[in-house]
Amino acid sequence: MGRVTTSLPESPAALADALASTGYLADEGLATAGFLALTLGRPLFLEGEAGVGKTAFAQALAVATGARFVRLQCYEGLDAAQALYDWDFPRQILHLRAAEAAASGQQIDAAVLEAGLYDRRFLIARPLLQALEHSPCVLLVDEVDRADDEFEAFLLETLAEAAITIPEIGRIVAETPPLTVLTSNRTREVHDALKRRCLYHWVEHPEFDREVAILRERLPQITRRLAEQVAAAAGRMRELDLIKPPGVAESIDWAGALVALGARDLDPDRAAATLGAVLKYREDVARVRAGLDDLVAAQP
Repeated sequence: MGRVTTSLPESPAALADALASTGYLADEGLATAGFLALTLGRPLFLEGEAGVGKTAFAQALAVATGARFVRLQCYEGLDAAQALYDWDFPRQILHLRAAEAAASGQQIDAAVLEAGLYDRRFLIARPLLQALEHSPCVLLVDEVDRADDEFEAFLLETLAEAAITIPEIGRIVAETPPLTVLTSNRTREVHDALKRRCLYHWVEHPEFDREVAILRERLPQITRRLAEQVAAAAGRMRELDLIKPPGVAESIDWAGALVALGARDLDPDRAAATLGAVLKYREDVARVRAGLDDLVAAQP
């Protein structure tokens, strides 16, 4: 796990400015965590509720530092082959048939033919191998909490060495180890062994002023009044006992839906018609709709 060497910021504030130039508005805590990860060459472990901007932070970090962005999306059952590399069997078979045809009855050297089958051109690089081969790189290991314990241990070993060994080719070592950003929605606890090797930051929902700024950054056509109303309403929804409180991603979707309908401010009718952009469970929609007039009437 390593250090991106392109366009390193000189301070957390400088990183915040660089991120802002990409459209990502980080608070002081997140900008500091990102700066330390870059400076110390440590992986950064981000936890927080879904939709608070963890994935977007890694993407913005790559753009801000001029690094390549590689994403490994984790899920239950993910194994090493799906994360590291695989062989392109159809192309290997075509190569074998072409070699046999070219020989046209002549004796084929089996060892040479076999060696040709395992040439680098037939290797399909999955995210981890891509991250090792391309430098500098920001590697996002997204939703690591969804992967199995065995994969978590494998990931830890691979990233610690910044290298892999492919039996048919040999050892591939990263010229510059990727800066790794791991995210978790806390569907399960990630093992301490992985967390100990990372800098840790809990990503909060944005406070009101920053959420308004995010909405106006992402939706330039939105009125300040509507941005403030959406941010305030989303903040109040997060105080309710909802199955899935809205994150900033949902706030952006909701504001975008309202803008698409030509809204300049938030009224109960348009709010009711667009709740599906901000809430994703029927029970949550029903609960919010029951108190929608009060939710909308309350001023930011």
